[in-house]
Amino acid sequence: MADSFRLTLAQWNPTMGDLDGNADLARRAWQQGREAGANLVALPEMFITGYNTQDLVMKPAFQSAAIAAIETLARDCADGPALAIGGPALQDGALYNAYYILHGGRVAARVFKHHLPNETVFDEKRIYASGAVTGPYAVDGVRIGSPICEDSWYEDVAETLAETGAEFLLVPNGSPYYRQKVSHRHQLMVARVIETGLPLIYLNLVGGQDDQVFDGGSFALNPGGALALQMPLMQEATAHLDLTRTGDGWRIVPSDLAPVPCAMEQDYHAMVLGLRDYLRKTGFGQVLLGLSGGIDSALVACVAVDALGARNVRCVMLPSDYTSQASLDDAKTLAQSLGCRYDTVPIADGQQAITRTLAPLFQGTAPDITEENIQSRLRGLLLMAMSNKFGEMLLTTGNKSEVAVGYATIYGDMAGGYNPLKDMYKTRVFDTCRWRNTAHCDWMRGPSGAVIPQRIIDRPPSAELAPDQRDEDSLPAYPVLDGILDILVDQDGSIADCVAAGFDHADAKRVEHLLYISEYKRFQSAPGTRLSKRAFWLDRRYPIANRWRDKG
Repeated sequence: MADSFRLTLAQWNPTMGDLDGNADLARRAWQQGREAGANLVALPEMFITGYNTQDLVMKPAFQSAAIAAIETLARDCADGPALAIGGPALQDGALYNAYYILHGGRVAARVFKHHLPNETVFDEKRIYASGAVTGPYAVDGVRIGSPICEDSWYEDVAETLAETGAEFLLVPNGSPYYRQKVSHRHQLMVARVIETGLPLIYLNLVGGQDDQVFDGGSFALNPGGALALQMPLMQEATAHLDLTRTGDGWRIVPSDLAPVPCAMEQDYHAMVLGLRDYLRKTGFGQVLLGLSGGIDSALVACVAVDALGARNVRCVMLPSDYTSQASLDDAKTLAQSLGCRYDTVPIADGQQAITRTLAPLFQGTAPDITEENIQSRLRGLLLMAMSNKFGEMLLTTGNKSEVAVGYATIYGDMAGGYNPLKDMYKTRVFDTCRWRNTAHCDWMRGPSGAVIPQRIIDRPPSAELAPDQRDEDSLPAYPVLDGILDILVDQDGSIADCVAAGFDHADAKRVEHLLYISEYKRFQSAPGTRLSKRAFWLDRRYPIANRWRDKG
């Protein structure tokens, strides 16, 4: 009977659908574990396919290819430690989210996920069958239980594993980030440890996939809940974890405890990682954005430079007759501070040409928002032309407040392939800009220091599409707007809840109206980094044609 066990944890970043590439990553992880004398090398949930696959995994040809890749891995990794990897499995005509244990050139065991999440970004109940709750598998004589992700959020699977002889729990996860998720995971896993009396290792994916960011942050707990390992957030990492047998069962030898950053840094790092991976995994290496001199585009420029490096970011100022000198000066200063390319493309001539073209049709009508939107759509046209010409993905820059109430022009400033700020309210954009001016981390590729001019942070926000225009001419003040939106969107609350929180009834009704009539814009908007449990897209799915309103 062995008294020690070495487990290699690969908190790595797969690419959706890249079966060969993901298998190569698994081989590299296995080789590292082999060189380190591991008994078992573990990769996270659905690693062979990438995660969250959505309906891709329902395609029979994809299922077959993924299973074949796992079977090939088993043969390739025959001479050395066992390899644990997540992937799809077929049994009796049903599809399962499975965890494979490969050893001795074959598939030695499979664990099927029992609890299938059917909330927020997950639809697993319509994709997979629910597996039976079974006992542990054995590696080198040690019995290991592997509740797959959601299975560890409930008592039954872990308790069954403990009752059937598991000596420790290895939990493979594809758990995406949202604010305060780290502490929530720790609380849940401490509960499992206390209930079972077993050590627990929580292994999570890392990397961006569409709007979701898997934040890593893998950790290990000894009986009683003491933290024995904390791996970094938002970064690939490998850990070789040792367990020893004692008179009271197995214990994890304490290892490195990476710091858990503040919420502001976690959000910002998620935006950086989400953008970097979205580009890498879709085949883009460079980006451009319209730099207006305002706070939103300033923050997106910072995120882009920190994600890709200044040489891969093009900032474009597209001034009109309404663009202030302050905006021109601040945009140029920001681009220079970040060290990225800065181009100026005036839109006045194009605006006049469009106005002349439409004049016969618009004769006898007064100027209104139509003329404002022409400016925004002309900017979108020019930016998309540059994107096509230079192969640079266009980033859009609307924050969650604007996205929520439709304070953005469809086919204009909403044009683009990705929006880092899509799930960040305007008030938090201000806070994040202040934070970025005072903080710098080793994963940021941009310069340190106060890169965002203070005037950008201090000036009242304006779309600058009309003389002396201010956002608050059209919307409630952002602290009010964001407070109401937090209740209506993030808390799924009512008009009465808004009033009870101290907001004006008329403001709440107006915001609710804008929220619902803007659904069609969001339906056509670019994906963006998910930072909360109620991000626009998979977290919140509302009909476009909808006449219901809260009568409170």
